[in-house]
Amino acid sequence: TDAVALVQEIQKGEPLITASYKEHVLHLVQRLQEKLEEKEDQKFNLFKVLRAHILPLTNVAFNKSGSRFITGSYDRTCKVWDTASGEELRTLEGHRNVVYAIAFNNPYGDKIATGSFDKTCKLWSTETGKCYHTFRGHRAEIVCLAFNPQSTLVATGSMDSTVKLWDIEKGEEIVTLSGHSAEVVALSFSNTGDRIITGSFDHTVAVWDVGTGRMLQTLIGHRGEISSVHFNWDCSLIVTGSMDKTCMLWNAMTGTCIATLTGSSDEILDVCFDYAGQRIATAASDGSVRVYSAETKKCIAMLEGHRGEISKVCFNPKGSRILTASSDKTARLWDAATGRCLQILEGHTDEIFSCAFNYKGDIIITGSKDNTCRIWH
Repeated sequence: TDAVALVQEIQKGEPLITASYKEHVLHLVQRLQEKLEEKEDQKFNLFKVLRAHILPLTNVAFNKSGSRFITGSYDRTCKVWDTASGEELRTLEGHRNVVYAIAFNNPYGDKIATGSFDKTCKLWSTETGKCYHTFRGHRAEIVCLAFNPQSTLVATGSMDSTVKLWDIEKGEEIVTLSGHSAEVVALSFSNTGDRIITGSFDHTVAVWDVGTGRMLQTLIGHRGEISSVHFNWDCSLIVTGSMDKTCMLWNAMTGTCIATLTGSSDEILDVCFDYAGQRIATAASDGSVRVYSAETKKCIAMLEGHRGEISKVCFNPKGSRILTASSDKTARLWDAATGRCLQILEGHTDEIFSCAFNYKGDIIITGSKDNTCRIWH
């Protein structure tokens, strides 16, 4: 694309881009073009095995730049790690049961939230490890959580069928989202933070207004428990994965189902969009991954090779690679366009349930039931 012509086009429809900003936007577009043209043939090598916890891990997550990552565990702690050295920076202690859900308040990364089977969520300082707040109120285990994009709220989903929104500054509950009739196991904020979607074992997905706590829509159509829910980048679409072996695509504003993505012979355990919202990847219990075009709703690639269920699937930020974590003790790296397996990350001695790319896409972490976490680059 002619970058100059493109910026002129953008300017016509975007009054915020005045003449003084034009050069900056042009620079960003050109940088993006350079990024897309970079050749990718990186092979990932094992950099470090972190004997992270005395009991199995539950989750792993990077901060935005990828300089730090966190691990949650059945040993009731969350640990903060330095990615470059593989050094343990601190241990966040205080929960009385499994630390199951963990997150950084990206893009800032100065706070960490941990959700536990002890029914509480704790908010911590990344730098000092100090616990700012303990959020109490759920009547059962917390199994999913997320910060809003502004990092003013944290949302927690629980086995008590509710989601609670908490004020990070004040350390108090703002609202309880009640409406599901079974466990809430997945949630996701929109990019502006004005809406949140929740997926439940009651087979439905709900869209809520964050400001009022009102339910805006119920997405009804799945015939099994929901496993995963996500907005695409501009929040016009919602993708949902379910134990009914299908993945559904919804219009986020109207709540109507646009397409049912079928083909899997087993339960869908995870689903995700690439960062540009052009492709959808679904991971199933039978060890297969399917990649669909968000535009045509057709299956464009099948990723075959795993010999066990896949619990996690994610795209690299560029959208050219897919990473999968499986119970067959391996993680695999795939070409998103062709579905070809590029690399098998081997060495874990038990199932891998979590994996993540850093923001640049040149470092991978894998978390396993073998109590270790591995850094690959």
